[in-house]
Amino acid sequence: MSGSLTRREVLAAAGVAAAAAAGTPRARAQDRPAARRGGGGRLRLLWWQAATLLNPHFATGTKDVDASRPVHEPLCALDSDGNLIPVLVAEIPSFERGTLARDGTSVTWRLKKGVVWHDGSPFTAADLVFNWEYASDPATAAATLGTYREIARMERVDDLTVRVQFKQPTPYWFGHALAPVIPRHLHQGWRGNRAREAPHNLKPVGTGPYRVTSFRPGDTVRYELNPHYHVPGRPSFDEVELKGGGDAVSAARAVLQTGEYDYAWNVQVEDAVLRRLEQGGRGRVEIFPTGFVEHILLNQSDPEREVDGERSSPKSTHPALGDPAVRAALALLVDRGAIETEIYGRLGRATANFLNAPPRVASGNLRWAYDPDRAVRLLDEAGWRRGADGVRAKGGKRLRLLFQTAANAPRQKTQALVKQAAARAGIEIELKSVTPSVFFSSDPGNPDTASHFYADLQMFTLTMGSPDPQRFMETFASWEIATKANQWAGRNYSRFRSEEFDQLWKAAERDMDPVRRAGLFVKMNDLVVQQGAVIPVLWRNGVSAVSSRLRGVRLSGWDSDLSSLAYWTAAS
Repeated sequence: MSGSLTRREVLAAAGVAAAAAAGTPRARAQDRPAARRGGGGRLRLLWWQAATLLNPHFATGTKDVDASRPVHEPLCALDSDGNLIPVLVAEIPSFERGTLARDGTSVTWRLKKGVVWHDGSPFTAADLVFNWEYASDPATAAATLGTYREIARMERVDDLTVRVQFKQPTPYWFGHALAPVIPRHLHQGWRGNRAREAPHNLKPVGTGPYRVTSFRPGDTVRYELNPHYHVPGRPSFDEVELKGGGDAVSAARAVLQTGEYDYAWNVQVEDAVLRRLEQGGRGRVEIFPTGFVEHILLNQSDPEREVDGERSSPKSTHPALGDPAVRAALALLVDRGAIETEIYGRLGRATANFLNAPPRVASGNLRWAYDPDRAVRLLDEAGWRRGADGVRAKGGKRLRLLFQTAANAPRQKTQALVKQAAARAGIEIELKSVTPSVFFSSDPGNPDTASHFYADLQMFTLTMGSPDPQRFMETFASWEIATKANQWAGRNYSRFRSEEFDQLWKAAERDMDPVRRAGLFVKMNDLVVQQGAVIPVLWRNGVSAVSSRLRGVRLSGWDSDLSSLAYWTAAS
């Protein structure tokens, strides 16, 4: 059937609107040159999670992805509708041009002419081949490994053309094109197990609109305008400062009330607080749809016991959460309705699904419920008996759980709601909040990172960087389990293992029928929720604070907040 699919069907299967293959009107307007490059002065950005490195292949959190984006560019970006926008390529592949195989087995990219790295070296097809080889090497332990996994080979046709051959029909044929590219000539000597030691992880050289002048990990990145940027008349600002740290409330206040900063990322603040801050008149809140989900992961392994010198080993089973009744009870003790109305307001909606967007892959089979009485019955029936202190136990194991998350007010309030409901049901919960720059760190030696998951429950938002769910749902694939062996670079933090899930994921990876493939994603969603690997809490909207002086800020829920930074300007 794949050979007879229409262009629209294949693009739909890949999560891309058909207009993308020809270039959207938005993309064409964006490429119109500005009157002049520079002259915009200094742009001040505030991320309340501070970047720790600037190599996108090792970015495990949004903070590192965003901090590297002004420097390192991908082949394509995604607009708010999920359309592909050319960045480092001259055009989007299509059937008509003969650059996209109808059976999904290959794609040819034609690179944009005249693009150079910040040091003046030309950007060529050899750089793309190198990035594939670099990230695909298991010894590199790249966070982008899954992005390139299905590529059988990548061939340089000439300096401006590269052909990608997939191992099998690949509906998600553009996934690797969304990964920012690093320069071959500076990283080729730092491959495999030496990759994390490369000096250019902290002093990056890219093709982007800005180049780094100084970087203090965990604090501030400073950039200057790239005078040789490949888009005429761009960028506008002469300097950019990206400050990290603090918290979401202070970040929102620094833009909306005091005007100290021009832009604040991901202001996870109660809606009532944001509305008050907007009255300061210095800025506005930008709310935009995403595929992000605030969720609670349930550790399938034992975080307290070491197996072969490793805590939370996938070889272990959690002594309490291994019981389906406990997992089901916890889901009933999360008051998603109250979390939406009392904490997040217009910034999100309660959901039963881990996968919420695009609409074609959102399951209609599940319903969430807040039902403490039913939770009590489940625990009683499973043999978890209350002790004299009201805490349940079974087989000598007390039902006591450590619940961790990144520090910010809405999450701490959500934790408190869950703890209160759990206590009434006989579950004792200890709360832990971790500094975001630590919690989302890629540091393999830090035990408080989300990937180590040395707790029983943990909560955060998982960003969905593409309208195609393939990579997003790999979060629960068995080969992505975070372990000591892969330096905790795997994306499966919960250590969930299911042969059925793995088979569904692999089937979706090669199924070119868009309807059937969407059904596979629905089944994946239902499986991880019903088996208690995850408790979805809130389908998140993106929310940022933007200064009144900024113009041209286009935010896409499918891409980095800074994906269009080259086109931001100051009001005249």
